[in-house]
Amino acid sequence: MTLLAPSILSADFARIGEAVKWAEEAGADIIHVDVMDGHFVPNLTLGPQAVASLKKTTRLPLDVHLMVERPGDFIPLFLDAGADWVSVHVEASRHLHHDVSLIKSSGQKAGVALNPATPIQLLSEILPELDFVLVMSVNPGFGGQSFVPSSHRKISDLRKWIRERHLEVQIEVDGGINLENAAALIDDGAGILVMGAAVFLSADPAGVIRQAKEIFQRRSQP
Repeated sequence: MTLLAPSILSADFARIGEAVKWAEEAGADIIHVDVMDGHFVPNLTLGPQAVASLKKTTRLPLDVHLMVERPGDFIPLFLDAGADWVSVHVEASRHLHHDVSLIKSSGQKAGVALNPATPIQLLSEILPELDFVLVMSVNPGFGGQSFVPSSHRKISDLRKWIRERHLEVQIEVDGGINLENAAALIDDGAGILVMGAAVFLSADPAGVIRQAKEIFQRRSQP
């Protein structure tokens, strides 16, 4: 079954705790937390203190996406704050194996994120060590962007590659995902879909989550 990970980047930052509770009650599986440093991407967002606060408000896993330079400096801070899943960018990590090993040594799930123009071949050596790959279907740094169409082929190619190597690695997709393209992404091979603006900028966030889960359920049926 595909998992739904609402991204709080698009939520009202004055009511993040409430937004997370709504998402959990509506049936979300994971809470996606985008961390930006103003260097790797232009914007600044949440720090470890915010993750620690969110940890107190939800039983759902916190999926922390580090869009930062020198991610190795940040990983321990977010693990200590309660992150359950942590992903780093292949474009930002100087020592990718070290960063992935650092996450896994804590017992948490480790992932590597790829920007739209980054080929999956850069994961060749690290893929067996990963719990998930985060395919960015927009350029990172801003919420509400349009989906990059070439991501469909990238996801399909990655799924094929994972299967050929007999690995248990999930594919997470983030960027421009909504109720209209969710089914196609599941067919491509996505196992986790991150939805931000489609959920939190809608008139009925809980309703969107429920509709998304219905789509996931239908797509998982034989």
